[in-house]
Amino acid sequence: MSEPRPSDRHDASDSDDAFADIVDEATQRDPDLAVIEAGSRTLRTRSGLPQGPAVPARPADPEVDRALREVEQELAGRWGETKLEPSVTRIAALMDVLGEPQRAYPSIHITGTNGKTSTARMIEALLGAFDLRTGRYTSPHVQSITERISLDGAPMDPERFVETYRDIQPYVELVDSRQPYRLSFFEVLTGMAYAAFADAPVDVAVVEVGMGGSWDATNVIDAPVAVITPISLDHTDRLGATPAEIAGEKAGIIKQDATVVLAQQPVDAAQVMLKKAVEVDATVAREGMEFGVVSREVAVGGQLLTLRGLGGEYEEVFLPLYGAHQAHNAVVALCAVEAFFGVGAERPGPLDPDTVRSAFASVVSPGRLEVVRSSPTVVLDAAHNPAGARATADGITESFGFSRLIGVVGVSEDKDVKGLLEAFEPIFAEIVVTQNSTPRAMDADALAAVAVEVFGDERVQVEPRLDDALEAAITLAEEEAEYSGAGVLVTGSVITVGEARLLLGRR
Repeated sequence: MSEPRPSDRHDASDSDDAFADIVDEATQRDPDLAVIEAGSRTLRTRSGLPQGPAVPARPADPEVDRALREVEQELAGRWGETKLEPSVTRIAALMDVLGEPQRAYPSIHITGTNGKTSTARMIEALLGAFDLRTGRYTSPHVQSITERISLDGAPMDPERFVETYRDIQPYVELVDSRQPYRLSFFEVLTGMAYAAFADAPVDVAVVEVGMGGSWDATNVIDAPVAVITPISLDHTDRLGATPAEIAGEKAGIIKQDATVVLAQQPVDAAQVMLKKAVEVDATVAREGMEFGVVSREVAVGGQLLTLRGLGGEYEEVFLPLYGAHQAHNAVVALCAVEAFFGVGAERPGPLDPDTVRSAFASVVSPGRLEVVRSSPTVVLDAAHNPAGARATADGITESFGFSRLIGVVGVSEDKDVKGLLEAFEPIFAEIVVTQNSTPRAMDADALAAVAVEVFGDERVQVEPRLDDALEAAITLAEEEAEYSGAGVLVTGSVITVGEARLLLGRR
């Protein structure tokens, strides 16, 4: 593997100056928000976990595996995650007959376009480090459906997953019989998560929306902390054609008197979020104003950060993830946990710095600039829209010294494919286009036609089977001795990454 190189450390005065620069930049960047911000409260400080495998394998017990496959098959027979009837009517009905399990614990609710799952994992790690029992609900999964529902930092074990499904199944069927449409795949999983968290019981749930916010199935909780990761264009056919329109849907998770943790946003998206906060008397903490990344330096295996939270500064924070975007996810996660504990409002001062450092050092995020092989180095990343692809390209460039990078790309047909490929064009020497096994996958030949427009014919190779595409890319990376520092990046879809992960022997 081509290792990143540590850089020189910044001293404390540099950190103070850097944060002042962040504030100045944000103030200059968002002059249109001044009137809105005047009407909203902002958070300012009053004074200066055991985990299992992040991605589980199939159950070793044949009977458990059979039972899990039956549940997977039954869930797959429902509406998929991309077929929607925008409403919380059905999930609300399910919660009602289950006895409102989502009311049994407080929640931190996360929406945005990119970074939601990584941020959720960081929040979970921080809460666990402070001895809280956590439940985490994220989507989609990389390899196993059980990844979506985690307890105490580990995916729900298959036996418990099956048991939870069978427990709520009669209630699901009751709701199905009373509604014009049956509960969808995602709605049933959401019901399972909320029921499992109440049954555990958990101290706090970390919940990622599936899509949007206002009508997302997860939005039957009244979370005291709402997290908005960066908003960009994705799912434009369902959420809107501009960041502002998309923000309007995502702002639906902001509830009365909540705290809103707002990552850096396009100005028009931030305006929408802040207007919503004013309407519901929510407290706002904004990246670049109330909190931010003071400094970051590339380090072996990740990056070393200084973070400014609501309660003060946290130095020497090692994050074992690559890319500037993960540093920003980290400070958003930190602020969310501070807000949950009342830092900057009810209690002064920071969280225990050593506990924060320990939590961040334990974070994993499968399929996010994840190294799964060496000689040549193979990296997996689930970027599936242009904004995510740009962040991935920047992270690869910064953290890996590749002399030549080969891309393996398989995408879903409903994405901005050309925009994604254009983001990767500067860093890919050649690209192998392929497709994953799902019906939503874009045909490899159709993807190749778009890739030729971006890369030119000589840089594009077509391999419809993912295993063949991986072999072709690894061969290209090893082709000439002078390219001993070559690597492979597999990207374009969470599903493509998950299937590649299995093919490359990751469990």
